[in-house]
Amino acid sequence: MTADTTNATATPTASPTAGRAKPSAAEIRRRRIRRQLAQGWKAFSANTPGLIGLIVLLVVIAIAILAPVLVPSSTLDVTKVTAKAFEAPSSHALLGTDYTGRSLLGMLVWGARASLTVGFTATIMSTVIGTLIGMAAGHFHGVTQAVLMRVIDFFLVVPSLVLAITLSSIVGASLLTIIISIGVTSWAGTARLVRSETLTIEARPYIERAWALGASDWHIIVKHVLPAVMPIVLSNTTLAVGSSIIAESTMAFLGLGDPMVISWGSILKSAMDTGAATAGYWWYVIPPGIAIVIVVLAFTLVGRALEAVVNPTLRER
Repeated sequence: MTADTTNATATPTASPTAGRAKPSAAEIRRRRIRRQLAQGWKAFSANTPGLIGLIVLLVVIAIAILAPVLVPSSTLDVTKVTAKAFEAPSSHALLGTDYTGRSLLGMLVWGARASLTVGFTATIMSTVIGTLIGMAAGHFHGVTQAVLMRVIDFFLVVPSLVLAITLSSIVGASLLTIIISIGVTSWAGTARLVRSETLTIEARPYIERAWALGASDWHIIVKHVLPAVMPIVLSNTTLAVGSSIIAESTMAFLGLGDPMVISWGSILKSAMDTGAATAGYWWYVIPPGIAIVIVVLAFTLVGRALEAVVNPTLRER
């Protein structure tokens, strides 16, 4: 009797999870994203070349943003320049001067601003176009797929730089024209990549279950395909920025850019127009060329490191 009374009056031990609210679906999703980002950063930081490339890019981007502070635009005004033309590098002008007496170091700083702006903006435009068309070409079938594939094949066969130069020469020379020309002509590679990834994703069992439950095309693309292709799109975008910078420099060198905007390509063009290369003024040609190589190499290193994060098999190699 005593034992029964004791058992009846004993207070049950509280569970460790009693009174604790279960996390919502949104909270679970946020935790999973944070965990994936932490794992991705750990894998990226283990890639030494990629980390060096990221540091270089951050420094160049900071210089481009702070260009008005580091080199006031008034110092590059040809009406206020007091230095001699084609002055060799010295303590007064660390990288020498151009044919008007402007500091080439200051021009490189402002050139980073224009070149990076074109690189990022044109790449974002081409990535958006390529991702949308690639997902549509991989998701839909029949006539829609056939038409989209023929359009993609056309832009793949014809070099994007040739199309960009043609479009820019028709519309007119300006920085905006270069951005649009590069953006609307260099998306085919991204579209091919996204289409291939879309076909792989839609062959998975959970997509078949979603179809069986009555999911629409919009639901499949937005809720399942788009989040799955974003990692590979991100790594491809990083590589595409370098290509856009090279394309901008080429078009500016050919005189298709805005002559009033300083970019690395326009510096090389002015060096060619004034005969600096043949006259032995190496400081007019080498610094902008090195700047282009360093930035493009940094984007390539970061892109390769992101590819290793997205594709673990590359990491194992």
